[in-house]
Amino acid sequence: MKLFSGNSNRVLAESIGRYLELPIGQAMVRRFADQEIFVEIQENVRGEDVFVIQSTSYPANDHLMELLIIIDALRRASARRITAVLPYFGYARQDRKAGGRTPISAKLVANLITEAGANRVMTLDLHAGQIQGFFDIPTDNLFAVPLLARDIKEHRDLSNLMVVSPDVGGVVRARALAKRLDAPLAIVDKRRDRPGESEVMNIIGDVTDRNCILIDDIIDSGGTLCNAADALMKAGASSVSAYITHGVLSGGAASRIAASSLKELVVTDSIMATKAIRDTPNIRIVTTANLLGEAIQRTASEESVSSLFD
Repeated sequence: MKLFSGNSNRVLAESIGRYLELPIGQAMVRRFADQEIFVEIQENVRGEDVFVIQSTSYPANDHLMELLIIIDALRRASARRITAVLPYFGYARQDRKAGGRTPISAKLVANLITEAGANRVMTLDLHAGQIQGFFDIPTDNLFAVPLLARDIKEHRDLSNLMVVSPDVGGVVRARALAKRLDAPLAIVDKRRDRPGESEVMNIIGDVTDRNCILIDDIIDSGGTLCNAADALMKAGASSVSAYITHGVLSGGAASRIAASSLKELVVTDSIMATKAIRDTPNIRIVTTANLLGEAIQRTASEESVSSLFD
């Protein structure tokens, strides 16, 4: 088994390597003057079981091309099996035709990864579970809920806790967390008028004097989350914290979170944090290295991955 990494999240890749007691494979990923990407695998991978760790986060197109070219280089170097490990799968929000004459980009990206030569895909908290069906190769969608639940148990008072879904679409994820914490569930009913903007309409459930935990898979601009936190506080909540798997946090999201009514935002390291995110006092990062490392180990040894979440 060998690990390789692109440039999207080298810190996470090295943490996974430490968990597995394996070095990151020697590979050169550089750009020509016109920004074309060039990859050279600098060690023998013939007959090896290879895992390529690369989030397709900002800049998404560059990191996606890095992933495709690394996979192609490994395939041409006669690797026995290539698993694309995508802690964050970009383009996942484009999983259906949202209007006339629009693409389903998640399916296109799935095709590209498959055609590049990947034999298997491993990812974390897909925005929509059906994206697994976009791939014609085995796809493992890992869940961050057990990791987040453990952190909540270590850092929160469970006696007065309420899990809250920021929209109706996230109820399944919120219910899974609430079940693990033996906590009640509430839902924020919202209406989205334009992309990137949302208006909170109603809180389904009594959050009075509760310490609320918002749970979601992606935070981008932060507008929806901040609006939900404000609505919960107005409805009588004692405090509001949020646990999000993928901290995209684009634009001025970090400063928006800092100025919000959120007590704390906890995100995983599936996307490498910028300096602005690291410097925001109410944002904390938990690592997925052990979870991904264990899943990689089990895949390599042909053991059950789903049993990780029992």
